[in-house]
Amino acid sequence: MKTRHPRALLATALGLGLAAATLGAAPATAATSSTSGTSGTYSSFTSYERSKENAAANKAFFDAVRKSVAQKRAANPGAQAVTVVYSAASAPSFRTQIARSTQIWNSSVTTVRLQEGSNPDFVYREGNDPRGSYASTDGHGSGYIFLDYRQNQQYNSTRVTSHETGHVLGLPDHYSGPCSELMSGGGPGTSCQNATPDQRERSRVNRLWQNGFAPAATF
Repeated sequence: MKTRHPRALLATALGLGLAAATLGAAPATAATSSTSGTSGTYSSFTSYERSKENAAANKAFFDAVRKSVAQKRAANPGAQAVTVVYSAASAPSFRTQIARSTQIWNSSVTTVRLQEGSNPDFVYREGNDPRGSYASTDGHGSGYIFLDYRQNQQYNSTRVTSHETGHVLGLPDHYSGPCSELMSGGGPGTSCQNATPDQRERSRVNRLWQNGFAPAATF
């Protein structure tokens, strides 16, 4: 799930902690495990979501995105929206969910636009991991979102993908929030089907990307 390119965009591991019921999940034999780099063993997806490791990774990921936004804004100061390019080639089982998540975000915010294409800023990958779904990098500017098969059999797939993309756009987790809040993630449980950010989340993303992650963008 690593795309080798020189852009230093998305840095460090990020636990996203969601997944899908609507996915026709690929068989485990087709998966590649991505357990390296975990400092602890977690009894469930939720325990990793709420771990200190995940919290630290979220913060580092947010800081990396903030730096990237500043670079993009500097390169195109007059642009109405910053374009963030992704690739779904390494997550074929989730292509429908990724496309739907992209549509949701592009219709929800105006200052950033997601677009599939070559030389991506980040990529989606799929496989098996006891931590569930998360995002990470190889340390050389190649960022990715990892979608776990088993977790995707328990939670709504479009919600997990949209939630994870929310992290790329700078939103932190808020597990105590209601189902109507996208970044509440797995907090509301497996029955939650909402995959759309609420008004507060939309406003925050618009503000962050419009200002190039100014000091007001506190994680």
